[in-house]
Amino acid sequence: MTFTDRIVVEIPPVLRGLTFDGQKGLVVHQTEGKKVDLTLADPSKFSSIEDAAKAWQTVFDAYKKERSLYPAVVGIESQDLQYGLGTNYDEACRAEGVSAIPTLPPSTNRGDVVRDKITLVTGGAQGFGEGIVRSLVEQGAFVFIADMNGDGAKALADKLNYEACITVAKSISVNVTDEASVEAMMDEVARETGGLDVFVSNAGVLRAGSVKSLALKDFQFVTSVDYTGFFICTKFASIQMALQNIASQIYFTDIIAISSKSGLEGSNKNGAYAGAKFGVIGLTQSFALELVVDNIKVNAICPGNFLDGPLWSDPKRGLFVQYLEAGKVPGAKTVADVRRFYESKVPMNRGCRTEDVMKALLYIVEQTYETGQAVPVTGGQVMLN
Repeated sequence: MTFTDRIVVEIPPVLRGLTFDGQKGLVVHQTEGKKVDLTLADPSKFSSIEDAAKAWQTVFDAYKKERSLYPAVVGIESQDLQYGLGTNYDEACRAEGVSAIPTLPPSTNRGDVVRDKITLVTGGAQGFGEGIVRSLVEQGAFVFIADMNGDGAKALADKLNYEACITVAKSISVNVTDEASVEAMMDEVARETGGLDVFVSNAGVLRAGSVKSLALKDFQFVTSVDYTGFFICTKFASIQMALQNIASQIYFTDIIAISSKSGLEGSNKNGAYAGAKFGVIGLTQSFALELVVDNIKVNAICPGNFLDGPLWSDPKRGLFVQYLEAGKVPGAKTVADVRRFYESKVPMNRGCRTEDVMKALLYIVEQTYETGQAVPVTGGQVMLN
């Protein structure tokens, strides 16, 4: 692998890989006008990124060993590029020193699975995605909130940062069906934090209807967001994650698709959604086989029905309303009838909640000996054979 004309966004994840402590890397933030503590050799002197990373790691480790601290600012010879390092986003932006001590081993406490890790959630501005974002912040992660609803994502990030009194989230406007938009999102991640530890592909839409009458444009819309969007996001996230792994070759990262129980069994008058979610599991398994060489784990979570979220409960466009109008629930005359029908199908007698899915997500991140799995979180409604 060699550096390309996109070297400006290729260098930060490689640098982040140099800081890997066995669990995660430091935040690497592009800066200007700072005093450089450590200058790394011009990338053009090396025949490959691997050779550059090996040479840079030697110099970086020697600096740490001599001083028992990390450099606050790293510069790149002949590139007019410099990067602040930090244990968190604000520390990296200030570029005045790293509070972490290199000689201390990383925490392996189960409560610290995502602490100080960099995460990104698509569709994170509202509904189920917002719940995942809030939970990740509560667990100590830094979260990029990526959503087409840029204003909503920014409002959520501002609120979370205000409550935490430090920067714990940043918003990014993105259309997951557009390659240029997703690439720009990942470029921003590279500049802001140097890379990612966990990418949660959550953005999704649903259009219910009979195969006899569902408009092709509605079928294609669902497939474009729920299926093709996962492919595009994995394409660009995996490039960055692979660069982070080059230096140590033991830097595990995670791509997690939020599929659905409808990705494990068919869904009456909901074929577009079920087909896309089945497809996501096929992609998950295929990507897992390919990306394991980069220590990128790819898994899917298959939640049951999130009945309290806007996808189901929105009074105008929610699934309760759509399913009532589509006649999907025999004999249902009201939205309440539809809800009771779906609750009765779950052995645990309730819909799925954010905390249920978060337990699965944290398990996936913590477990480094599993990839390509589709983890059901359905209250017993769907059981794997």
